[in-house]
Amino acid sequence: MEKGWKDVFLTVHEYKATMAKDILENAGLKAVVLNQHDSAYKSFGDFVVYVEENDEQKALELLKELKR
Repeated sequence: MEKGWKDVFLTVHEYKATMAKDILENAGLKAVVLNQHDSAYKSFGDFVVYVEENDEQKALELLKELKR
């Protein structure tokens, strides 16, 4: 990921990454999901949600419940 972005959520489930992105965007934050799944073996890899560095703490607070 480019400089200035921080990862705030990691999951193996695409739907959870989408939920996290939606929560962040609804709060007015820019969010990006990076799909790190292996193209040959779909069961390997993660989905990582990133936000701009200055929004990291707010994003972590917003996603606290989703991480459970």
